Order: sequence, then C-alpha cells, then structure tokens
Amino acid sequence: MTTSKKLRSLALIGLMTLLCSNVAFGQSKKQKHQDKPVYFHYLVFWLKPDLSQQEVADFQNFFEGLKQLPYQKNLRYGTPAASSPRSVLDQTYTYNASMEFDSLEDLEKYGQLPEHLALVAKYKPYFVKMLVHDTVYNQKKK
Repeated sequence: MTTSKKLRSLALIGLMTLLCSNVAFGQSKKQKHQDKPVYFHYLVFWLKPDLSQQEVADFQNFFEGLKQLPYQKNLRYGTPAASSPRSVLDQTYTYNASMEFDSLEDLEKYGQLPEHLALVAKYKPYFVKMLVHDTVYNQKKK
C-alpha cells in the first residue's frame, strides 16, 4: 500500500471515529437531558365577569411581565381552545399559562421574587379564581 493510500485510509478511519463518537455523545447528552427532572408551573385564571374587553386584554401584560423574570423558561399563555365538548373538558377559565423550571429550588425562588409578588398584587383584582399546579416530569423511579 502506498503512503498516500495509507494516509487516506487513516484519514477515513479518523473521520469515521469522529462521526461515531459525535453520534454517541449526542445520544448520551439527549438521554441525560431526558432523565433530568423538569418542573412545570401551570396556572389557570377565571377573570371577573364584569371586566371590560380592554381589561381582559390588559391581563396579558401579567404574563408578559412574568416572562421577564429569572428562573422560568418557556412561558406560554392562552385561552380555551375551541375543542369539541366532552364531559372531562373544562372551558370555563379565561386564561391559562405554563412555564418550565430546571429545579424545584428555582421554582421556589421564582415564587418569592419581589417582581413576581408585585405582578401578582397588581393583577389580583382582575380575577375571581386562580389555580396552580406544580408538576415534576422525568422523576427517577424508586
């Protein structure tokens, strides 16, 4: 085998090794991410029926303010979808929101932020009822 063929073979082996290690690394990184607990904070609001359409629309500023706070990720909010009616479906709420946290500690810190508490105080007069569900996903089985 000539020197140039040997070099090409070594380069090809090196390239294949690199590609295989990147695939394996990507899979282990993905698996590690899937095993990590993720915390979700889910909010449901029933706004006061006597609010004007403008006040209902202004309530979105509550969520936009929450988006600016540290610790939370991926905040999304919306209104009931026009799903087909069924016995388990509750469409009586006005808005809901969900956000993600890397840890329970982050979720707890977020809840105590002065900016968070100020937004809650500012918008509390808008709603008659609020529910909160905190959920952990990807818990390790004991």
